[in-house]
Amino acid sequence: MAEWRLSAVQLTSGPDWQQNLAKVRSLMTQLPRCEQHLVALPEGVAVFAGPDGLNLQLAEPLGSGPMQQGYAQLAREFGCYLLVGTLPTQSDDPLKFAASSLLFNPAGELIADYQKIHLFDALVNDSSRQYQESASTAAGQKVTLATADELKLGLMICYDMRFPGLAQQLAQQGMNVLAVPSAFTVVTGQAHWETLLRARAIETQSFVLAPAQAGTHANGRQTYGHSLIIDPWGHILAEGDSNSEMVLTVLVDLQQSRQLADKMPVRQHNRFNSELMK
Repeated sequence: MAEWRLSAVQLTSGPDWQQNLAKVRSLMTQLPRCEQHLVALPEGVAVFAGPDGLNLQLAEPLGSGPMQQGYAQLAREFGCYLLVGTLPTQSDDPLKFAASSLLFNPAGELIADYQKIHLFDALVNDSSRQYQESASTAAGQKVTLATADELKLGLMICYDMRFPGLAQQLAQQGMNVLAVPSAFTVVTGQAHWETLLRARAIETQSFVLAPAQAGTHANGRQTYGHSLIIDPWGHILAEGDSNSEMVLTVLVDLQQSRQLADKMPVRQHNRFNSELMK
């Protein structure tokens, strides 16, 4: 058995990073204590729905700064692996921040980071109407698979889930859990959220851990919620509601991913990864 506890924190983050951190700490007190425990927080958990330029103003050097220290302390306090969905870090472009997903181990050490590759530039029929992440966010350039004992954690962020090529790369590297911290719009969430996440689980034969922003935020933006934990067969193990701050938690056997791959070896069958297709 390779038992791990997977937990998702659903939040309605605001522009005050200290208040957001305090809310996360309060919600995490509801979770059981265990040795092999991954807790994932949503996209924008540190700073969300603030005025233009706030993320850039607060962006920290990767690996240091008060926001990162605060979440590192949470990992130590609760003795878990803690995935900070996104936190603004500095990029090579002084006019843009990076949306960084950060993984801390139970000692509070930063052991992996990922910067959002696919940026959400789209027209959506909601109260915000238009989203243009690329105007203020620097796109990431790397694929990240983090390893902790049996856990092989692939990192995505929100809009990334629409690009299965990224998930396939992570699967080829041995992923058994895919984390997708998100802040989905209500319109796109109602149409595609569950379908896309279940597809990523099924095609990669991995657990999917998708913590989400939920409800109405300080600037009027609305997010879909419905945080999900899904098994490698595509079954939903836990689901949040549309607007509550809450935690989801399940105990899983990570060997289920490998056992399914042994029975149905789609990674080996994929001819688009073979020499024949090059």
